[in-house]
Amino acid sequence: MASSKFAYYILFLFLSSILFALQVSSTSRHVLNNHKGFKVSLKHVDSGGNFTKFERLQRAMARGKSRLQRLSLVANFATLSSKDETNDVKSTIHAGNGEFLMQISIGSPSESYNAIMDTGSDLTWTQCKPCKECFDQSTPIFDPSKSSTFEKISCSNKLCEALPMSSCGNNNCEYMYTYGDYSSSEGFLASETFTFGKVSIPNVAFGCGNDNEGSGFSQGAGLVGLGRGPLSLVSQLHLSRFSYCLTSINEDAYSKSSTLLMGSMARDDYNNIITTPLVKNPTQPSFYYLSLKGISVGDTQLAIKKSTFSLNKDGSGGMIIDSGTTITYLEESAFSLLKKEFSSQVNLPVDDSSSTGLDLCFKLPSNTNNIEVPKLIFHFEGADMDLPAENYMIADSRMGIACLAMGSSTGMSIFGNVQQQNMMVIHDLDKETLSFVPTQCDKL
Repeated sequence: MASSKFAYYILFLFLSSILFALQVSSTSRHVLNNHKGFKVSLKHVDSGGNFTKFERLQRAMARGKSRLQRLSLVANFATLSSKDETNDVKSTIHAGNGEFLMQISIGSPSESYNAIMDTGSDLTWTQCKPCKECFDQSTPIFDPSKSSTFEKISCSNKLCEALPMSSCGNNNCEYMYTYGDYSSSEGFLASETFTFGKVSIPNVAFGCGNDNEGSGFSQGAGLVGLGRGPLSLVSQLHLSRFSYCLTSINEDAYSKSSTLLMGSMARDDYNNIITTPLVKNPTQPSFYYLSLKGISVGDTQLAIKKSTFSLNKDGSGGMIIDSGTTITYLEESAFSLLKKEFSSQVNLPVDDSSSTGLDLCFKLPSNTNNIEVPKLIFHFEGADMDLPAENYMIADSRMGIACLAMGSSTGMSIFGNVQQQNMMVIHDLDKETLSFVPTQCDKL
């Protein structure tokens, strides 16, 4: 009898070990699948419109100036909060808006939406039924009641604690995101299956917004946050890298798709790669800050003070790289030096009457877009970025002008997406570096 019990015990241990092995194998496959990465096509918000190059630039700059104001508000709010030791309220103003849309699918069965890709914020959100107030969007509003994989996130969840502004109602984690132009999204945190291309990922935390106001998001049905904070998509998926490649503002390439690569799809084994460290700002942990040491125009390095682009102890200043801001904005003293030196090296008359909204334009000779311009090099820490001319000069023979695609700002500087066009921009979150690789982005 004892030997029989012993045999059963041995059999139990054997079967248990098989079951445990199967569970470990299944879990390993799940983790491995999550690290295969995925590719998503990006579409510029104006790609379907019949606009000239300068009309597209002007429309994008109008949005970019609004975004610059929001980003400045974010930084200023964080700076004031850091100086007030009694104030433990996190910044409740966010960048929002953006220039590139990515198609995502939400739920089971899945419904497709176009959402704004934003490297300047963390929370991914979409409009949800039932709406107290929702803005118009081109696709039906997401209905959680029709999805079998939708779940609300409780107030005790760590992701709820990561929200900059939240409250608890009926054990629902409620959020409110406000933006500098009085746009806002209010709702509750939930988890759902998100599909990117052919890759479905369960249990992605997102904001289910049922009270959304303002005109800041009319291009899409919500936003996908790719910032550095714990709520962002890249943080939730524990991805070590992501990259994007943005097509040119020129007519031929503008209608073609840009590309976002996530996880292992974001390669870093290029021969012509340049790499610079990412800098952390404790008061603004979501932004991707860079260390810009100087700027050269032609053979002349500008006499910019070393502290001009430095990140200050209170969190002010510094330079971020941003996919949602169109042109580069430099701290005003640096831009003044750049503008003066650039003008002296371009053998064309300055056009002070230009209505483009850009600070420095030149009159073109008749019927030509071909002009000689000085080199423009950004000296990042460990990486000298020699920009192609089309990444900083925008010319239009019909208008008879060529303009420098940069502007001035106070405090924070921003490296914009025109300067990033036809570059593979690789964010390595493990190594905390950012890399650039010249790439023909419309050929990917």
